[in-house]
Amino acid sequence: MPFYKIEEMETKYSEVGPATAKTVAGDLMKAGVVTYQTGEGPPPHFHPNEEQFMLVISGKMNMILGDENKEIQSGDLIHIPRNTRHGIFTTEGPAVFFAVKSPCGDGTLDQDYNKAEDAEEVMEKLSGQ
Repeated sequence: MPFYKIEEMETKYSEVGPATAKTVAGDLMKAGVVTYQTGEGPPPHFHPNEEQFMLVISGKMNMILGDENKEIQSGDLIHIPRNTRHGIFTTEGPAVFFAVKSPCGDGTLDQDYNKAEDAEEVMEKLSGQ
């Protein structure tokens, strides 16, 4: 079915971070609305086989993308190329963003997650600790 109402979609819990997501899969891509509360975010990671876009709907987050750190907020659109380390820490939540990834794979947004070697160190910097 090509039409979806986000409020009617099943909420799923992430296997790699404290996020909730409402997701759908097509033939070549998958999409979802992802939510993190203040103080939450996925550890820095990369996807060797997936390219991603994320559109921030609400909240504020500190983000690392490659070697760049930036505060992102409502209205920001971010492109995450394959194999690029990225992670977020929510400073004002809830932080909600729309994510699209390709290829579709098994349809889950957590697929192809590979934790970065420096994940703990980077999360400390993103959280301001």
